[in-house]
Amino acid sequence: MTPQRLVLPLLGAVTLALFVASLLLGPAGAPAGRSLAALLTGDNPALALVMREIRLPRALLGLGIGAALGLAGAALQGYLRNPLAEPGLLGVSAAAALGAVLAFYTGLAALLPLALPLMALGGAFAATLLVVGLAGVAGGALTLILAGVAVSSLAGALTSLVLNLSPNPFAASEIMFWLLGSLADRSWMHVTLAGPFILAGMGLLLLLARDLEALTLGEDAARSLGIPLGRTRALALGGTAAAVGAGVAVAGAIGFVGLVVPHLLRPVVGHSPSRLLPAAALGGASFLLAADVAARLIAPERDLKLGVLTALVGAPFFLRLVWTTRRRLA
Repeated sequence: MTPQRLVLPLLGAVTLALFVASLLLGPAGAPAGRSLAALLTGDNPALALVMREIRLPRALLGLGIGAALGLAGAALQGYLRNPLAEPGLLGVSAAAALGAVLAFYTGLAALLPLALPLMALGGAFAATLLVVGLAGVAGGALTLILAGVAVSSLAGALTSLVLNLSPNPFAASEIMFWLLGSLADRSWMHVTLAGPFILAGMGLLLLLARDLEALTLGEDAARSLGIPLGRTRALALGGTAAAVGAGVAVAGAIGFVGLVVPHLLRPVVGHSPSRLLPAAALGGASFLLAADVAARLIAPERDLKLGVLTALVGAPFFLRLVWTTRRRLA
């Protein structure tokens, strides 16, 4: 078996190991064997409740959201042919965060638990429609990027305005902590709400494999090969809005996963978009699960936010990427 063919099995094994680690790590302090037995058989009611209602939803969300972010980053980098592309570039993350912040500000999040994720999802889809409207039907990759930057900047400015007008410091603090991103205290309600959107969005993005292979030759060559670029754009934007928007809706804004993971895996899979997409999904899941495990190990008594950890890893990588790109173009 060639090294490239080993990538997916190895990533799958790493993801499974981190998923199990996420299940077993927590303040209950029960042995691993007893914890797994309680999860599978329910013979210890108290421990089974912890495993099934607290740890399992958290691990499943880490798996799904990480996979969605990694896959969306790989798909957008291939579609836009831009190595710096990631879900936040199109305004999806910022607009979803704005929707959630408005739920906090208006008090709907306290009155109706589903208001926060639903408004975040609405913000993600509204941003996608706005980007498409600004870019136009025939808009190319550059137009989409410019429209995405504009929408992202507008959503960020409105989020800052809401924070500035927050009625009391406690509301502002709650909003800020949510924006940092976390999987703590998530329940099956969040899994049930976000899961279908994440799976549907990832399904749309995986359909892009053939289109992205053709786009490596350029848009004109892709058209000559019979690739419908309008369909490609709809799959890329719709899949990103559904998968990433649902992730932000239940876990807050978690950055850099979609930027870092595809770059780390692209040389390993041979720069092939069709092979990169599933690898990026598994790599993103591993990245986020590892970050969540690290958050619980570094500061078990405090809720260390996931967005902080991913930024601490992703920002230096981003700077290194800029530096190497500059040296290559010099």
